[in-house]
Amino acid sequence: MKRASRGSADGRVPAAAIPVNGGRRLAMSSDIRHARQLLDHLAPDQVAAVVHVMEAMLDPVSHALANAPMEDEEISAEEEQAVAEASEWLKHNKPIPHEEVLAEFGLTMADWERMGQTPLPEESNSPSH
Repeated sequence: MKRASRGSADGRVPAAAIPVNGGRRLAMSSDIRHARQLLDHLAPDQVAAVVHVMEAMLDPVSHALANAPMEDEEISAEEEQAVAEASEWLKHNKPIPHEEVLAEFGLTMADWERMGQTPLPEESNSPSH
């Protein structure tokens, strides 16, 4: 997938265009210089892998997931019972494919994917301000 160029002719984003610490650009540190020196010694496929990791680090969703707290909510007795019942059912029955469940509701996988990307409409019973 080709990205639109936002800086140099090769499509790379200039370092000054990347926001750091809430949009404030930090002074060039010895760590940045050292990272650039190390990049110069990597094979092209290794550079591509490092770029992918850096892009994931800069992606706000990846950042939020990486910094999300561990799930600490206790599982209720009802939830444990539901899981036990589902596990027992699966011992005696073939799993039902997701596509089949969606079809029962007149939906396709494309519908499911679209629903996951579309914001929910405002609830009609929400109080107006």
